[in-house]
Amino acid sequence: MNQNGALMQLVPFVAVAVIFYFLLIRPQQKQLKETKKMLEALKPGDRVITRGGLIGVISSIKEEEVELEIAKGVKAVFTRSAVGAVMNAVK
Repeated sequence: MNQNGALMQLVPFVAVAVIFYFLLIRPQQKQLKETKKMLEALKPGDRVITRGGLIGVISSIKEEEVELEIAKGVKAVFTRSAVGAVMNAVK
C-alpha cells in the first residue's frame, strides 16, 4: 500500500509535465522550425517586414546578410535573423 500511495503522489507531477510539453514546449519548437524554414527560403524580390517594423523588398542576399530596398533608391543591410515575416513576393 505504501508504494502505491507514493506512486499516486507522482501522478499529478507527471500530468503537469505532459501538459507543459504539449502547451508550451512543442508549439515553440514547431514555430522555431517554421521560422528557420522561412529564413532559408528568402529570395530576391520577396517583400518582407523586419522585426523592427521596416517593410522592404529584398534586393540581394549574401550568406547571413539581406539587403533590403526600403524606399526607392534607399537600401539597408540586415542580418537574415532580422527578417520577421515574408509578406508576399513582388512580381
